[in-house]
Amino acid sequence: MKVEIWSDFVCPFCYIGKRRFEEALEQFAHKDEIEVVYRSYELDPNSPRDTNRSMAEILASKYGMSIEQAEATNANITEQAAGVGLTYRMDKLIPTNTFDAHRLAHYAGQHGKAHEMTELLLKAYFTDNKHIGDRDTLAALAAEIGLDKNEAAQVLASDQFTQEVRADEQEGADLGISGVPFFVIDRKYGVSGAQPGEVFVQALQKAWDEVKPSLTLVNDASSEAADDACSDGVCGVPPKK
Repeated sequence: MKVEIWSDFVCPFCYIGKRRFEEALEQFAHKDEIEVVYRSYELDPNSPRDTNRSMAEILASKYGMSIEQAEATNANITEQAAGVGLTYRMDKLIPTNTFDAHRLAHYAGQHGKAHEMTELLLKAYFTDNKHIGDRDTLAALAAEIGLDKNEAAQVLASDQFTQEVRADEQEGADLGISGVPFFVIDRKYGVSGAQPGEVFVQALQKAWDEVKPSLTLVNDASSEAADDACSDGVCGVPPKK
């Protein structure tokens, strides 16, 4: 059974959701039979690679809130991250464009290291406050997971893996995904946002219960349909103040 996760490396809920999903997967009896695939999604494809504005200033401008409200929002997100063992330094983030980071993730995936690269890029941005739009920084991160730094730099200097990133984004759009994280389970169920672990466990079990009868052709092929699990905790659909 396959779980596809659309996410962006500058989405705070994507890292939180990743942890919650991983914790849920550990509780799932059939975890060893689940394939997890990360898909590209850019929250803002037009964001500049370099900016002098802080994240609080960007949030305030984008969502029509005060700097104080933006800082309070960041503090709340930091607290949520701590709840799953993550350290966020929101006041020191380096906002940037993530297109090259997504290309790097696809390059890493070609070498069987998509999961390692995804985790490191999220940590680099939220915890280590690195500039993940800078190609030298990205090449150095590739080296940290055992990839060739010079080859990664060459990939980033070219247009390689552009098509793969755009294909993920188009597929997400075709599925109606407008915010991340978004988890698609075996193309049957969608879970939107950084949901509590029990939501992921329930969705995994429902999808599994549907798959197994069709595969084993047991006598009772009927199964009970489930509603998609969709709620808050999504980057891209912020609450209005």
